[in-house]
Amino acid sequence: EELKSANEELQSTNEELQSTNEELTTAKEEMQSMNEELQTVNAEQAARMEELTRASDDLKNLLNGADIATVFLDGDLKVRRFTTGTSRLFKLIPGDVGRPLTDVANDLRDTDLAREAREVLRTLVPSQRQAQAEGGRWFEVRVLPYRTVDNRIDGVVMTFVDITQTKALEARLRRAAGGAVAGPAPDGERP
Repeated sequence: EELKSANEELQSTNEELQSTNEELTTAKEEMQSMNEELQTVNAEQAARMEELTRASDDLKNLLNGADIATVFLDGDLKVRRFTTGTSRLFKLIPGDVGRPLTDVANDLRDTDLAREAREVLRTLVPSQRQAQAEGGRWFEVRVLPYRTVDNRIDGVVMTFVDITQTKALEARLRRAAGGAVAGPAPDGERP
């Protein structure tokens, strides 16, 4: 009877072990399934990351290749990012990211860029004007609200296009015209 009782206990223990083994097998299969899903998600995320990196590289090359000095400021008018072309106007280095615009020296004359940026943030109306820099250079200065994909305002973008050659050409044309009065020619003739 003791052997029979011990045998029954062993059978019961064996059944419990088999049940536990089946649960472990099921858990292992679930883990393998989850692992496969995670690998798929990881591969998708890696592809997205690569795509974002490529887009970021493309954008950086576009901005630098366009040779338009551009400064991105956050809502507190701190430097968020800038293109290499800004070196013609600003004394910016990579360590200046996060510094207030007011702390960064620039070569523009009679210009309060921080005031303009605050006004654009307040009104959301872009500003555009011409400004002279040291050395007689001229720039078309544009200050625009920085809009996110979901149309939130998250700072401003300042662009500075060198128009020195255009200004020089305008001056030459004015001198060449020698003060001639613009307007229609008499009797409808062409000048």
